[in-house]
Amino acid sequence: MRILLIEDNEEIRENICEILELDGFEVLTAANGKDGLDIAREEVPDLIVCDIMMPVMDGYTVLYFLSKESKTADIPFIFLTAKAERMDFRKGMEMGADDYITKPFEDVELINAIRSRLKKKELLRKEYSKDMNGLDQLVSDAEGEKALRSLIENREIRDYKKKTEIYREGDYPLYLYYLQSGKAKSFKTNENGKELIINLYSEGDFIGYTDLIRESNFSETLSALEDCKVVLIPRKIFSDLILRNPSVSLKFIQLISKNIQTIESELIKLAYNSVRKRVSEALLLFFKTPGDSLKVSREDLASKAGTSLETAIRTLSDFKDEKLIDISSGKISLLEQDKLRNMRN
Repeated sequence: MRILLIEDNEEIRENICEILELDGFEVLTAANGKDGLDIAREEVPDLIVCDIMMPVMDGYTVLYFLSKESKTADIPFIFLTAKAERMDFRKGMEMGADDYITKPFEDVELINAIRSRLKKKELLRKEYSKDMNGLDQLVSDAEGEKALRSLIENREIRDYKKKTEIYREGDYPLYLYYLQSGKAKSFKTNENGKELIINLYSEGDFIGYTDLIRESNFSETLSALEDCKVVLIPRKIFSDLILRNPSVSLKFIQLISKNIQTIESELIKLAYNSVRKRVSEALLLFFKTPGDSLKVSREDLASKAGTSLETAIRTLSDFKDEKLIDISSGKISLLEQDKLRNMRN
């Protein structure tokens, strides 16, 4: 890890440089704000420790310019100064500084501040899977309180039979749902009773966190496609996770963003793809595991593809004639997944 130290006092600069190097950091140094700004732009260090009152350019100005440039805006920035007045502290934090250390200070105080900011930066950049393992790792990395672990340790498990509703559109959400086994679908129904499948879920998926965060009633219905085991995580435990730990909250926002991107992509496909293309993609979504042989409701398949039941059945028959799929005793098996995946529009 490379630290940029911007400090005009030579003795203090050398002492801090020695402290950081002894702790294993690579240290870049600058004796004034302008030189520090140039080095930051060229080297893009992992973190910057910067004095405030310096010749040529003060620390506030350095932070201002760095915050305006995309490649340097996210570098953790710690002010280091002998000025301890509240207004100086407030100004620095309002400008976007991550921390503020006053001189004199203990060596461990500086090291702890640097390591804390670096760990936070690493956490925010890290990608997590949307399943239980991903959340386990997220909670572990975020170093949340022991209460956060109750999210994954203390949970009720319920069994739902095939075609059973887990929750209904308009219900008030009481739980975050985790699909421990089985498959489920979320869908919306129009005034004529016709369903449109919004999403398909399989083992390892979290469900319902969007409405929990929005504090709104469920915007869709969730139903079991096959026998399911579902973990129920109480609303309060989930809310505590979000409220107490900003890093964890950010990761759930990222999950929501990914879901939005997926839904937008599905809407574009629904609007512009051919029926054959939409049915082939629907099949691939239902059959996420290679070698699956599943008795899929033709109504569900038509709903996901956004077409009529008659058209979906006719397209399946065409696929069978083309030896892309096999249908036996009502069960569908995918014979040519690559051809289905790469089907022309």
